[in-house]
Amino acid sequence: MRLWSLHPCYLDAKGLNALWREGLLARKVLANETKGYKNHPQLERFRSQPDPGASLCAYLHVVHEEAIRRRYRYDSGKIAPFSGTGSIPVTDGQLRYELDHLRKKLRLRDPLRFQKLCTVTDPKPHPLFYVVPGGIAPWERNPDDRGK
Repeated sequence: MRLWSLHPCYLDAKGLNALWREGLLARKVLANETKGYKNHPQLERFRSQPDPGASLCAYLHVVHEEAIRRRYRYDSGKIAPFSGTGSIPVTDGQLRYELDHLRKKLRLRDPLRFQKLCTVTDPKPHPLFYVVPGGIAPWERNPDDRGK
């Protein structure tokens, strides 16, 4: 499961579709409607919010908006109506890590998008997040295990 901290505009079609599906799965996990992924580390930042489900729905609304912008058809009925929510901190180191991770995925999968991402030096976060100084998030895999 990857719930990107990066703005979804950076994702290719395959990545955006995967994010939508994984976000919907995460919503079910937070609502205790599934048995798997209950302890997934990427859900920590949503669980730390006063209303984890509302935060994840706010996250998914931005993903849905990006899909609409691209003329994809995602079913907005799968997420609760947007009611506004707070912001979640993300470190600049985490954003840079994710940008590098996405570039590696896109190098073969979508060379044109990869080329565009090579010019990005200060990546935009998903609008639910605000940037703070710091390194890679503790919930990421051990650096020695990355890419495996």
